[in-house]
Amino acid sequence: MNYKQIKWLILFLPTITIALWEYIRHEFLLSYISMEMGNILSPVLVFIVTLVFLRHLFSMLERMQEELRVTKAKEAALVEREKLARELHDGIAQSLFLLSVKMNKFGRKNHLEQDMDFKKIKQTLQHMHEDTRQVITNLKYVPNEDAFSWTETIYQYVTELKRQQLMDVQLEWGIREDTLSSKEKVELFACIKEAVMNVIKHAKTNQVWIHAEELDNGWICQIKDRGIGFTNDTTQSGTGYGLQIIQDRARDMEWEFSLKEIDNETIMEIKKEVK
Repeated sequence: MNYKQIKWLILFLPTITIALWEYIRHEFLLSYISMEMGNILSPVLVFIVTLVFLRHLFSMLERMQEELRVTKAKEAALVEREKLARELHDGIAQSLFLLSVKMNKFGRKNHLEQDMDFKKIKQTLQHMHEDTRQVITNLKYVPNEDAFSWTETIYQYVTELKRQQLMDVQLEWGIREDTLSSKEKVELFACIKEAVMNVIKHAKTNQVWIHAEELDNGWICQIKDRGIGFTNDTTQSGTGYGLQIIQDRARDMEWEFSLKEIDNETIMEIKKEVK
């Protein structure tokens, strides 16, 4: 018996009981039971039916709700595990891979190149340290089992940036909750965090703008800053793989990704168009 059937039974069972009782006593029992006695027996009969049947139905309903709560808690735990695994992969694992590549090449270069590589290795280690601190910070938050707003997590993230990183973040969020699927919410939030982290690490500015709005046939999200910008050899210098991660995420979700400079502003744009 499913949840909906139980609710309908709880609603109609007392009514059906009274209807059957009234029909039986008027058709077959009037010669044996007086009207006054029948009126007294009606609530007694409903109470007995409620005690026998509805208590069982309510127990089934409570058990189903508890199973649903446990299932949701397990799903939330799996989401957190997947999120943590993605953060470890996108941050620490990528940095370790980059570090191993640089170390393999380190002994085959001259002293000048080794000095340059040594500086890059130090930057990578610093990057790993910051990523590890970020993951540990995320683990300190107790998951909220109550209903939550995904949009609220965006605002909480911005608040944490202002408090921990001393960033001046201007947020204009115009995408409704039901516009994005659950997977889109996870991936878009990850892209925003990675983009902001790139600004913190490489743009040499403490100002960033996050703008998101719905379009007639989709939505668009922009992360802008007025830092030092980017160069064509960003990826080769070891500072651009974060952008590559964002680009890969966007490609996997079939979103449009672009990175451009307009009027001393670096604009990273993620866009979805429904065709």
